[in-house]
Amino acid sequence: MNILVTGVGGGVGQSIIKSLQRTSHTVIGVDSEALGTGLYTVEKAYKVPYANALGYIERLLDICENENCCLLFPGLDAELSILSQNIHRFKELGTTLVVSSPEVIATCDDKLLTSQFLIAHKFNAPMTFLMTDDDFRRLSLPIVLKPRKGGARSKGVFIIFDKRELAYRLSTIDISNYIAQEYLEGDEYTCGSINFGKRCYGTIVMRRILRDGDTYKAFVVTNPDIHAHVKAVAEALRPFGPCNFQLRMKDGEPYIFEINPRCSGTTYCRTLAGFNEPLMTVNYLMYNDIPLYEIEEVTFLRYWKELMVENIHIDTLREWGELINYRGML
Repeated sequence: MNILVTGVGGGVGQSIIKSLQRTSHTVIGVDSEALGTGLYTVEKAYKVPYANALGYIERLLDICENENCCLLFPGLDAELSILSQNIHRFKELGTTLVVSSPEVIATCDDKLLTSQFLIAHKFNAPMTFLMTDDDFRRLSLPIVLKPRKGGARSKGVFIIFDKRELAYRLSTIDISNYIAQEYLEGDEYTCGSINFGKRCYGTIVMRRILRDGDTYKAFVVTNPDIHAHVKAVAEALRPFGPCNFQLRMKDGEPYIFEINPRCSGTTYCRTLAGFNEPLMTVNYLMYNDIPLYEIEEVTFLRYWKELMVENIHIDTLREWGELINYRGML
């Protein structure tokens, strides 16, 4: 199978590549930047417009048609909405987008809607208020301020411990796109899931330590309460394919505060632990194989790995917009 992965300059796209790299499938990578690392680790690479630029969808359609791509995995949050609105156009070419419905994308991209969805389905959720609503002042400090829409990697997220700091932050942020949320102490968990139709076929739970918004260290754990909770939320939400849930515990119960209906930057860690979401997705959609996995409780320590690329290949990609048969290993 030829499989297209977008956003391969980032951690999500690269995690998908690594999860499929030693399988029988051929990965084709695309990114809007010629220096996107993943472009130099795949069989064939293309430079594409940004997701919000004219011609983005048309460029992807051309690539999928020319390369006979059966599946497309998105690697960037910014692509999810526009891809979900064009699922039918790719389907006409024989390409299945591993993307959830526009409704699911909209719910997960909006932190307030995420909270409202959880509460409406009788799941735990941290108390969440619009910054334009003075009700947020009812929250006891510390509180979390975060973008309502379009947030990524903890960018623009602030933990506020006192009124003085709150006054300062209110003067520096666009409160029309911010929410205030109850601060939950304790360990943070990132949880992967694989979903099709009304069913969640499996979950993996990892306790994590963050650095600059990214998972820095991760520990695969077995926690029946978290597994059951994530499965129940996933089956209420009904995402398509891999979906990532971030949560903390409060009074011994899980509280989800973010949902990303896509693969994760920790997807390859999960693959190494026995839960290969991209490959399970391929096998289910292409061969009707029910997702199977055997999770091992292991520890992951992140480290940098260098990839040397000759300048001529970068110049080729910049000038011609594609590169063939240049593969390093991430």
